[in-house]
Amino acid sequence: MATIVSTARPAADRQGGSPPPRERILAAARELFYRRGIHAVGVDAIVEAAGTNKMTLYRHFTSKDVLVAACLSELTQEFDAAWDALAASHAGDPEGQLVAWLRHVSDFKENEAERGCALANAAVELPDTDHPARRVIRDYKTAVRERLIRLCRDAKLADPERLADEVFLLCEGARITAQSVGSEGLSSRLAGMLEALVADHARRGKQGELHGRLTRSGR
Repeated sequence: MATIVSTARPAADRQGGSPPPRERILAAARELFYRRGIHAVGVDAIVEAAGTNKMTLYRHFTSKDVLVAACLSELTQEFDAAWDALAASHAGDPEGQLVAWLRHVSDFKENEAERGCALANAAVELPDTDHPARRVIRDYKTAVRERLIRLCRDAKLADPERLADEVFLLCEGARITAQSVGSEGLSSRLAGMLEALVADHARRGKQGELHGRLTRSGR
C-alpha cells in the first residue's frame, strides 16, 4: 500500500535539525503527487512544500520525471522492506509467509486507500512506456509476481504461476475498487478471497503430491 507522508511544510534549508533537502523534496513530492496527481503538481508547489528552491531541487533531481521515478522507487523500497520483515517472521514457512503477506496487503485503511495505489495511479498518468517512472513500476510489479511464484512453489501449492497471477490480479483490482467506490468492507472480503485461493491450491497440491507418491510406489 502507498505510504502517506505528512504535508506539513519542512523548516527552511538554513535551519538546523531539519531533514536534508533531498529528503524533504522527496517527502513533499510523494505527498503532492499522491494527493493531487503527477501532472497537476508543478515544481513550484514542490519546492514551496519542501521549504527549498528550484536550484536545490534540480541539483538533486535533473528533471521532474526523474523526481517522479525517485519517489516511486523510494515507495517500492518501503514495500520490499515490509515484505522482508514478514519473511523474517515466517522463516522456513513459505505458506505462512504468503498468508501473512496477503493479510498485510488486504488491510485497507481509509486514509491510506483514499487515492488507491500510487504505482497504478502513476502508470495511468504516464502513458509513455519509456518514462523512467514507468520502468520503476514495471520492474516492481514484475518482481512482486516473481516473488509470489517462488513462494507458491516453495509452499508446494498447485499451479504456482496461476495462483500467483490470481493473487496479483485480485490485489490490483482491489486497489482500483478502493479508489473508485471506497474501501468499506473491502479488507475482509479480499482477505477471504485470497485465503480461499491459497487453501484450494494447497489442497490440490497435497492431492497431487499424494498421487505422485502412490504412482511411484506402484512401479
